[in-house]
Amino acid sequence: MKTLFQKIADREIPAKIVFEDDQCFAIEDINPQAPVHILVIPKRVIARLGNAEADDAALLGHLLVSAATIARERGIDAGGFRTVINSGRDAGETVPHLHVHLLGGRALAWPPG
Repeated sequence: MKTLFQKIADREIPAKIVFEDDQCFAIEDINPQAPVHILVIPKRVIARLGNAEADDAALLGHLLVSAATIARERGIDAGGFRTVINSGRDAGETVPHLHVHLLGGRALAWPPG
């Protein structure tokens, strides 16, 4: 069974795709928690960070570099931005398909909730 993100990648469900390459794509979050809230999603499914293996290292690094590229494109790199990966229910994971939250465009509080 496909995850929500696989259906978006396959264009079965509409979403505002703001970035895409051969390894990942990025969409605007439907429930943004900051002025810029984008999800960077690998095309290859890794259920969660807790399931990642050594062979996933290059893809995980690519997701972070892609997030930085998007931050520059959105003009939030100078003021700062945050990347978040939720892993598991207690962390707030709602889709079993690893993804990076890119948040910025305002001062972000610490510690996060």
